[in-house]
Amino acid sequence: MTYTPAKVWKWDAENGGKFASTNRPIAGSTHEKTLKTGKHPLQLYSLATPNGVKVTVMLEELLALGHTGAEYDAWLIDIQEGDQFGSGFVDINPNSKIPALLDTTTGSRVFESGAILLYLAEKFGALLPKDLAARTECLNWLFWLQGSAPYLGGGFGHFYAYAPEKFEYPINRFAMEAKRQLDVLDRNLADRAYLAGDEYTIADIATAPWYGALVKGQVYDAAEFLDVKSYKNLNRWADEIFDRPAFKRGKMVNRSWGEADEQLPERHDASDFNTTPKQS
Repeated sequence: MTYTPAKVWKWDAENGGKFASTNRPIAGSTHEKTLKTGKHPLQLYSLATPNGVKVTVMLEELLALGHTGAEYDAWLIDIQEGDQFGSGFVDINPNSKIPALLDTTTGSRVFESGAILLYLAEKFGALLPKDLAARTECLNWLFWLQGSAPYLGGGFGHFYAYAPEKFEYPINRFAMEAKRQLDVLDRNLADRAYLAGDEYTIADIATAPWYGALVKGQVYDAAEFLDVKSYKNLNRWADEIFDRPAFKRGKMVNRSWGEADEQLPERHDASDFNTTPKQS
């Protein structure tokens, strides 16, 4: 049956698949809820989706480099329960998307995962090249990721894995785009160790939780469908990054599903990685 759009679109609150209960066409908070704060300079409010993992990996990498000012409290925001529409969260991110960061040393709110990575890289002078040409190449790939990932997640991932019904056209359209993006990355990594060159940067930290997870079969259960093993350079890169201790730690933070030893719903101290998962 062919769908004919109405002259004026109207919201159907039941439409939207897995996230229908929280999706809506207006911004702003739905309820009053004060965010918790901890003892560290950086307060992170997030969930271990690919966008959330970017930031917790970045923070763990900074700590591994000796930047003690990057100590942080990570608070769980359950997007399926609508925590992102609480008044406190909306004050930090008016777009109601995780992750959101509050830097108590400056009073700065930082939202959008790419902006948070860039903010932290500049604040601590790490994981972002200082040479103009190298910095520009790093930012090329950071912004490539920010522009491309919605086609993978909201496009392919939604229609292939989450939509209430499967339709050939959107799945094929976004599968084609996902494979084009995988090829872009694979070709780029044919003659360099990391996305921006021989140096590990925020471009890699941003991209691995999306495209690295995809080729390692960790999102959307689509590895065979997209023939991800054929992207040899991308798989080599993903294996190397996923083996980094800081990446392994960061991937656990704000995760409340999966195997127990892979979860750390909230993180308030480095010693939390050695404790049984427990949500405060």
